[in-house]
Amino acid sequence: MPLFSLRGRRPPLAVVPDRPAPQPTLAESALEYVDQLYSLAVHLTGNASDAEDLVQTTYARALAGAAQFHEGSNVRAWLFRILRNGFIDLARRKKIVLEIPDDTLDARVPESTGLEQLRFITGSEVRTAIASLPVEYRLVVLLDVEGFSEAEIAEIASCAPGTVKSRLSRAKAKLRTALQEPR
Repeated sequence: MPLFSLRGRRPPLAVVPDRPAPQPTLAESALEYVDQLYSLAVHLTGNASDAEDLVQTTYARALAGAAQFHEGSNVRAWLFRILRNGFIDLARRKKIVLEIPDDTLDARVPESTGLEQLRFITGSEVRTAIASLPVEYRLVVLLDVEGFSEAEIAEIASCAPGTVKSRLSRAKAKLRTALQEPR
């Protein structure tokens, strides 16, 4: 009879030092946002072909400027800012006017749309209403929907946080008006 038997017992486990998982590269981190960037690009450009080109340009610029990216910075906001700047360049080449209208809002616009009325609004109506906004309003609304804070939107849009608040407020009022119009 052997003095020591492994039958019914497990061999001792080897001790392996805990190593932290390797951090993803900037390129790997950036690829997580391709769908969000494409969605914004489609809304800004109005067509899939220009949106694809814009996203491709965004990634090319991001990789070319990787040395300027500071470790620990918000990769997502950085990419959205590059996309925004790329869109502005595209608009200039195509001679698209990106001015924000200086219109006054009707003070009688209700603050909220009735729940009953919202039940009948379709996704395509919301998309059409968003597409009808001026580009800078559309940009802040879409970035807000993506979950960016007002400070992050201000950084992406290269404007003051107060300007973001103003644009969001005006854009939401225009959307309310557009979605309340009889269909």
